[in-house]
Amino acid sequence: MAKPVVLMVGAYPEWDMAPLEAAYDVRKLWLAADKEAFLAATTPQARAIATRGELGASAALIDRCPKLEIIACYGVGVDAIDLKRAKERGVRVTNTPDVLTEDVADFAFALILGHLRKVVAGDAHVRSGAWRSGNLPLGVSLSGKTLGVLGLGRIGRAIARRAQGFGVKLAYCDVAPAAGVDAAYCADPVSLARASDILVAAVSGGEATRGMVNAAVLDALGPSGLFVNVSRGSVVDEAALIDALARGRIGGAALDVFLNEPAIDPRLLAFDNVLLEPHQSSGTVETRKAMGKLVRDNLEAHFAGRPLVTPVV
Repeated sequence: MAKPVVLMVGAYPEWDMAPLEAAYDVRKLWLAADKEAFLAATTPQARAIATRGELGASAALIDRCPKLEIIACYGVGVDAIDLKRAKERGVRVTNTPDVLTEDVADFAFALILGHLRKVVAGDAHVRSGAWRSGNLPLGVSLSGKTLGVLGLGRIGRAIARRAQGFGVKLAYCDVAPAAGVDAAYCADPVSLARASDILVAAVSGGEATRGMVNAAVLDALGPSGLFVNVSRGSVVDEAALIDALARGRIGGAALDVFLNEPAIDPRLLAFDNVLLEPHQSSGTVETRKAMGKLVRDNLEAHFAGRPLVTPVV
């Protein structure tokens, strides 16, 4: 019996590629020299699309696959997948929630501490020999600050749990107050930013949150405030963020996600009060292996006629 054809949009780690290729007829779009010819040959046969959160699957790609049954996303964010079109076509969609929650929450605090305590600058200060001539300028303490969490989903709650261990005050904003959360609730992002010394974006991507962190939110955060993003680049009005940084209307930013990544706006490179990371908040061996296994588990369940493990649609 022929293996199901899986159209793979972007590469996974090798430890995932080997078992995928053993179980399926994997067609690798990213390796095709002539992508249009590749799609013309592959899409009529594809029963599954394997993608990554930042790559997604457009309505056009979905419609090119008449036999498509499932889209398996390596990542929790599915905002780059046209869920409406998938649902209209009866195509199932899965993602990889929970397995990356703890690492993303850890990385949020790595960004916070890295920025406040000048970790990257300190490393450069030692390596360059500048320490012989003087000490690094003082950093800023995290203890006693108010941390605002924008979005109290899985990752937001994990960030909130960690906040308790750092001796910070906690505030949050979500669609409604959450039961059992010992933190100040703010009804909108502006009021949350106004109450916060550090604002961490942990909301899902998509049209509902596009540009949520705008000029008004950044102004409310103020000239000593730190903005941290471990969610999606689309959550921020990036032009407003760059303007706020240029005018000193916020104290700084620590960013793991961007619009148009990896080709980020070059203006961000000029700010010495911005910590830049290459979308690596879930980038640990343990988490990436768990994500890949969950993709494979969902594909296996689908083709075996069993319930999906982590369905989105």
